Formats: sequence, C-alpha cells, structure tokens
Amino acid sequence: MIDTSFIKFPDTVNTGKPKVVDANYDNSKISNSDFLKILLTDLQWQDPLNAKDISDFLDNTVKLRQMESLDSFQKLADALSKFTNSILTASSLIGKKVKYEGNQTYLENGKSQIEFKLEAPASLVKVSIIDQNGNVVEENTFKDLKGNTIYPYEINNTNLQNGYYRVSISAVDSQGKDVSYTLYSTGIVNSVYKDENGSISAKIANDPVSMDKILEISM
Repeated sequence: MIDTSFIKFPDTVNTGKPKVVDANYDNSKISNSDFLKILLTDLQWQDPLNAKDISDFLDNTVKLRQMESLDSFQKLADALSKFTNSILTASSLIGKKVKYEGNQTYLENGKSQIEFKLEAPASLVKVSIIDQNGNVVEENTFKDLKGNTIYPYEINNTNLQNGYYRVSISAVDSQGKDVSYTLYSTGIVNSVYKDENGSISAKIANDPVSMDKILEISM
C-alpha cells in the first residue's frame, strides 16, 4: 500500500478551484495564454492518484483552432469574393460616358449636356463654361427659376475642342443670398479603384467619384 500521508491534496471542502477566466468566457475566442493557464491550473488541482487523461481536451482544442482558422479563412474568402464582384461590375463602366454629380463636363464635337437642381427658388442664375486655361468660353443667365427642379443645359459650340470643361454656377435669391444647387455633368470613366474606406470609386477627369454619384450610363 502506498503511503500518501506526505502528499498534500487541495482542500476541496474549504477551497474551490481558482477562477482563471470568467464564467461567461467565450471559449471560441480563447487566447494562447488563457489556454495555458487553464491547462496548468487543471493539472495542478487534479488528484495525483487519479490523474485525468487530457488527450481528449488537447485534441478538442486543436480541432477548435482548426475550425477557427477555417472560419477566418472563409470570412476572408467571402470578403475577397464580394470585393472582386464589385470591382468587376464597376470595371464595366470604364470608357463609358456617364452622367454624374460633379462640375467637369466632357465636350465631344462641341456638344455636352449638364443639369442643375436648385435647393430653393432663385431670382438669378448664371451658368459659365470654363476651359482648361481658365477662360470663360460660354455664359448664360436665367431668371426666376423654381427650387427643387432639375434644369437641363445643353452646350453646342463647334468652335470648342474636345475635352473637359469646368462648369460654374452662381445662383442668388431675391434678397441677393446664395442658393445652393446640385450639378450633374457628363464624363467618361477612366478607371475604377478601391478607395481608402474600402469602397469602389471611379475616376472621371482624374477626379475621384464615388459610385453613388453616378446616375446614368450611356453607350
């Protein structure tokens, strides 16, 4: 018979096992350090004369780690697939003429079309077309325009070369106060890319344009 008088067992009556982690701890997110703490604590508090087999525990932990790795890989694959589909869809816009929210409009054979929407009624609106050298090549004024209405403006001047022209709009109300507006121009998509926020954007006239600013696609 083995003399166990010299072996000191944990006092299971007065002392419970130490709490290594909280009761509501998410085992699926266990860290390496917490895993080692639990393992060592379990070994420390077990009955040395009836030591438990921890092979199942280790095996289950390895399987859990494998499942976590597969889950992380699946999430990465899903994100990559989503981005790939988005970029492929957006890439179909390259080279296409679009109507977008912006102030650079593309003239071809002297023609282009813009639209503007006033946020409130305006007593005077001035539309200026400006070339790349800063010269005003066309200018027109309109009076007593309603708010929340889209107004088309067509450029038709065969003396103008192909390329981008900046559109400038000045609108004031009857009190001489500025009236806000939204301008829609015609442009050609040069490229699409992923911006710093992870969203897909387009480049029109070398300016970044988010996809939600593109309203219409032409052939």
